[in-house]
Amino acid sequence: MEIHLIRHTAVDNPENLCYGFAEMPLRKDYSDDFKNLNLDNDFELVISSPAQRCSLLAEHFKFKYSTDERIREMNFGDWELKKWTEIPEEEINPWYKDFINIKASGGENLIEMQTRVISFWNELVAKDVEKVLIIAHAGVIRLILQAVLQFPLGNMFKIQIGYGKKVIIQENDGHLSIVSINV
Repeated sequence: MEIHLIRHTAVDNPENLCYGFAEMPLRKDYSDDFKNLNLDNDFELVISSPAQRCSLLAEHFKFKYSTDERIREMNFGDWELKKWTEIPEEEINPWYKDFINIKASGGENLIEMQTRVISFWNELVAKDVEKVLIIAHAGVIRLILQAVLQFPLGNMFKIQIGYGKKVIIQENDGHLSIVSINV
């Protein structure tokens, strides 16, 4: 199995708002961004995050696709669509110190997000398909890379996943390997 993971293209977020579950529009010239994507068209299976910033990509390329809630970005709860600088220090500082276990009020922590993403991932790699495209978010892609490479969860932000960039993973006889990152 060959699994292509692609992050949605750049969003329009001039206010530097916190967003994860919340809808955040793609930048105004997103169709230009789509023209620069390096995507095959022979996927047996295409699954997108339900976020519009992901599903627009699937629609643009006229993929027959399904969505899965488990590959949404992190749920920042009460912080969603607030400026990062306007989140009270007494709330955000503990999260900065321990983003793995601490969560925004009404949101989820990284362990909870990891649980849902890995549930999706384990189900996916058990499927009998040759080539898959997953359209998702940087956090989701990082968590999948963490599961494949088995590095400490706290190191996941050391991997940069560019907007509109792909990670390719191959699975052969239960062995997973990273073929490319940010292509």
